[in-house]
Amino acid sequence: MRLILKKLFTAFWRRNQAFFKLAVVSNLEYRFNFFIDSILQPAISVGIELILWIAIFAVAGTTEIGGFGKDMYLAYAVWAPFLGRVGISWMYEGMMVEEVSSGNINIILTRPISFYEYYLSQLMGYKVITTIISLSFPLAITIAYDLPVDFSRLPLAMLLVLCYLFLIHNLSFIVSSFAFYITKVKSFTLVKNLSLWLLAGELVPIDLMPAVLTKVLLILPFSAGVYTPVAYMTGRCGSDLVFQGFLSIFVSFLVTSVVARILWTRGLRGYTGIGA
Repeated sequence: MRLILKKLFTAFWRRNQAFFKLAVVSNLEYRFNFFIDSILQPAISVGIELILWIAIFAVAGTTEIGGFGKDMYLAYAVWAPFLGRVGISWMYEGMMVEEVSSGNINIILTRPISFYEYYLSQLMGYKVITTIISLSFPLAITIAYDLPVDFSRLPLAMLLVLCYLFLIHNLSFIVSSFAFYITKVKSFTLVKNLSLWLLAGELVPIDLMPAVLTKVLLILPFSAGVYTPVAYMTGRCGSDLVFQGFLSIFVSFLVTSVVARILWTRGLRGYTGIGA
């Protein structure tokens, strides 16, 4: 089994490494945009979150909220925006939608690589380079202010977010497939990202929500994008919730893969059937 998985990964990597490198090089080429995306925006997001939670504790006049102290929420405010940005693909999703709706998809269809893999490889290359740079920011703040974060848990947390990113790419692929059927598909991207912002726990920690809603959101795979890895690193939850996140992502990935395949195949059949 291990040998089969290794061969599949090697074949996948060889097919996609050129587009992976393309994403890295293109992002480094536009240095100002890269600075905005990997440093300035995360810094602003973290700053807003920190000010918000400091103000909440100041107004509440208490040392704990939901059983956790101020330092715990400040740690959450530092890491949640960072992981939230890792687990999104709005830029490449917009490019995918544009390719389909404009007809430029013809160029990709003639290449010896699938549309899905073409953008997945670029997404991963983009995420690798931006994550490496952006990671220094939450690390520096955590160390400087001695926030309660267990760095030994960071690798497993990042692995969970990486798996979550594959699910997000499936959702982006589904959204781009809608462009075969309807116009104004980009509005779906906005709605999807705003929904994930809430469902993942980036806006508010999920354990602060009503108990029934908390149970539902933790079963869904979206909490694995922000809440679960941050909660695991800060000690709000144990490894059991992390492995539950892996399972939820796996099941959701299979379901969305089937849906994406159906939508794409039928949409492409109709697209090519009219002579495009």
